Amino acid sequence: MSSAPADVPAPPTPPGTPPAPGEAPPGRLVLPYGDTTGDGMVQLSFTLPLPHDKLAEGAAEQLAAKMGMDPAMVVHARPIGDGFTFFVVYGRVRHVVDTARVEVVERDYPLLGPKEANLAIRESLQRRLVVVGACIGTDAHTVGIDAILNVKGFAGEKGLEYYREIKVVNLGAQVAVPALVAAAVAEQADAVLVSQVVTQRDAHLLNTREMAAAFREAYPPARRPLLVVGGPRFDERMADELGVDRVFARGTTPGEVASFLVDRVRRRVAA
Repeated sequence: MSSAPADVPAPPTPPGTPPAPGEAPPGRLVLPYGDTTGDGMVQLSFTLPLPHDKLAEGAAEQLAAKMGMDPAMVVHARPIGDGFTFFVVYGRVRHVVDTARVEVVERDYPLLGPKEANLAIRESLQRRLVVVGACIGTDAHTVGIDAILNVKGFAGEKGLEYYREIKVVNLGAQVAVPALVAAAVAEQADAVLVSQVVTQRDAHLLNTREMAAAFREAYPPARRPLLVVGGPRFDERMADELGVDRVFARGTTPGEVASFLVDRVRRRVAA
């Protein structure tokens, strides 16, 4: 009588093999690179409210050790005012990152050049797309909103003012939320862009939530303009939590913003 064959282990998957349908892509375990591959060496900078002396340097090393750096070495220390010292600490960490567990917001729209964007707007809206932009609250830093809206643009790309089929209304800095809503209503805006650079005490998050609530109150859901916020300390994964349609982080270019707006406007028209 023959017995059932023993279980035979599956052969290893050849490198570069794509995952099966429904299967998560394989991750990669990575350590920081300092002097050699996988040595785990990192550089960290911070400020302590202590005058620059040996005690302050010891405190900096202790703080770095509590953060998981072992050994930790102060490689730079400089007083930056009465009772404050800036430090740079170099040391080893043993934390491993699995890239399969990293969560990011992937781009879900095609990148368009100005000509393609203009054509798409004409075909879908049959009029110009209206964008109102501002820095809200007490934020007086217009460098971000200007980089996206002004014709000179950013990173070698022209700003939205360069697009013939986009009407840009740049309200500038320190715009109150009610004034932003009023401008959006008056201009019949398709999209509202807000830049926030000031982040003390999470001011950028508080301002964004206030803005989103004001637009929900002023518009029925189907008529509300697209709400887009951006700034160096925003987390792109927080769009739903903040009540906006998209969050853009540092390094975003005008072309990315224009492509997103065109894509979402086309979807609304097709719905």
